[in-house]
Amino acid sequence: MAQAGVLYLVATPIGNLGDISGRAREILAGVGVVAAEDTRHSGHLLRELGLERPLVSLHEHNERARTSELVARLLAGESIALVSDAGTPLVSDPGFLLVRAALDAGIAVTPIPGACAAIAAISASGLPGERFCFEGFLPARAIARRRRLAELAQETRTLVIYEAPHRIAECLADLAAACGGDRRACVAREITKRFESFYRGSLAELAARAATDEDMRRGECVVIVEGALEAAPEAARLDQALGVLLEFLPASAAAAAAAKLTGVRRNDAYARALEITKKAPDKTT
Repeated sequence: MAQAGVLYLVATPIGNLGDISGRAREILAGVGVVAAEDTRHSGHLLRELGLERPLVSLHEHNERARTSELVARLLAGESIALVSDAGTPLVSDPGFLLVRAALDAGIAVTPIPGACAAIAAISASGLPGERFCFEGFLPARAIARRRRLAELAQETRTLVIYEAPHRIAECLADLAAACGGDRRACVAREITKRFESFYRGSLAELAARAATDEDMRRGECVVIVEGALEAAPEAARLDQALGVLLEFLPASAAAAAAAKLTGVRRNDAYARALEITKKAPDKTT
């Protein structure tokens, strides 16, 4: 029986081709096939590196169907490199199902570290990076996005969010409403690319700028938001309970249930529920 191949998770540049590591180049040159989120994009990268390898697509729409085929190839002894369009695979990108299936089959999974937009943005943001919460992409629909931000508003760790350029203005406005306009933040745009930009200030300032600055609405963005001040344990538990209950109940009923769950006085729970619903979206949005 042939010895199983290795599944390599290869980080690729997020903009500047010079950020490819020598090890990544070596792995890409030696594997039997490269599984890519977008074969056209990754094919261009390979050509720029002077490499020519077979490519197979693996994206959110075909990952479940493609996984068994790739695991079979790995079990037959062929090594595979998994790459996303940019950065580290599986970080807000497809690949989890393949990795889990490979591990379940006893196949070695090896990371080849490299660029990651989230880490690069944190390092230059000017905000605390020793503890952070990576949220990835928020929901695209306004109602769902604002509900999620209401749940995150009391997170004490630095928040890291990915956002598409056409939604950055709405995202920052919603963040300011949920977290307070005074909360410090940074928007990192086009990291490592020619027009790399870092916008730093309060959420209110950044939201106002995004509404009028067209350049800020171009290119992929990473939003870094200062964490909330440490809340008392009771307040944190109350917000967590209300964050769930308000999705299904009116404020009065949600407050009553949250008060029983947390031991907080009902009037206090109701007052906090009203604060949260004021920050929540208009139901018609």
